Amino acid sequence: MKCLRIAGIAFALLAPAAPSQAGEAVTLTLNWTPTADHSPLYYAKAQGWYEKAGIDLTIETGKGSGVSALKVGSGGSPFGIADLPTALVAKSKGADVVAVMSIYANTAQTFYWLKSYGVNGPKDFPGHKIGNPPGDASRVMWPAFAKAAGIAPDSVTFVNVGPTAKIAALKSHTVDIISDFYNEHDLKVITFGSDLGYLNWKDIGLNPYGNSLIVNGAYLKKNPKLVEQFVRITQKAYAACVADVTPCLKALLDQVSGLDKENQQRQWERIKYLMTDQFTTTKALGWIDGDRMKKDYELVKTYLGMEKPFDVNTAFTTKMLDTSIKMDASKVKK
Repeated sequence: MKCLRIAGIAFALLAPAAPSQAGEAVTLTLNWTPTADHSPLYYAKAQGWYEKAGIDLTIETGKGSGVSALKVGSGGSPFGIADLPTALVAKSKGADVVAVMSIYANTAQTFYWLKSYGVNGPKDFPGHKIGNPPGDASRVMWPAFAKAAGIAPDSVTFVNVGPTAKIAALKSHTVDIISDFYNEHDLKVITFGSDLGYLNWKDIGLNPYGNSLIVNGAYLKKNPKLVEQFVRITQKAYAACVADVTPCLKALLDQVSGLDKENQQRQWERIKYLMTDQFTTTKALGWIDGDRMKKDYELVKTYLGMEKPFDVNTAFTTKMLDTSIKMDASKVKK
């Protein structure tokens, strides 16, 4: 018997180990190149949180909210980040997208200009050149801004400028105005000083939801548990980074080259402001309010038109969120 036991042990040692079960391969397409607002995703991945949930995550650089919404909507990527009104536009064109978590509870859309170029506000925009990429959410939503500002949508010229070249384009006077997210505000103040003029869309009465986590609708129906895990891990990551962004930025900078740590730190302070509203602080971090979504839908319908109208309630869900995780407003600098 003893010999049999020894032989059995020897056989077990020599036998090949059973392969470990690989996680579900999942791609997340960003809205643009990775910056501080994406750092929680890199942090959660570095911590192994997605992996422990059976999710083999690949984070893919994006080319604009319009592109990421269409890619997710076509099933080319199960998850994505997109400006929510832009995702609604895509949905009206047949994209199968569902928002499962807001990242920016307030719009980050902001126009920047130099006063020395003869621009002092939106009324001066006509006849000037605005620089941004073709897939930029502000270009998609431009008709809404133009109407709110009381100017003709075709009174400006758009110039294709990459996300990282906007400041240089404004500085060289290649363009007169640029659109950018409010989280990039400080770098422009440092670069242009008192000559800088700007207007956040919220200040003109337009405050749709901004960047949000979206999922392919068919994928959601097929994999509800995985989507729930993905959303809750992402919530947990954003909450952890609100508490202490240092390890989150390290995770980002370890994976993404060319980013300035101090600039990303300044960005994160603005991002916390954008994440905060009455719902994210009381309902759940990432909460999407139904009444606000109806307003966003009407905004898109009025200014951009819907190729195919749909029930706005099919465009989002809060069922995947962990309501025990809330935005900590005490971490937001006034």
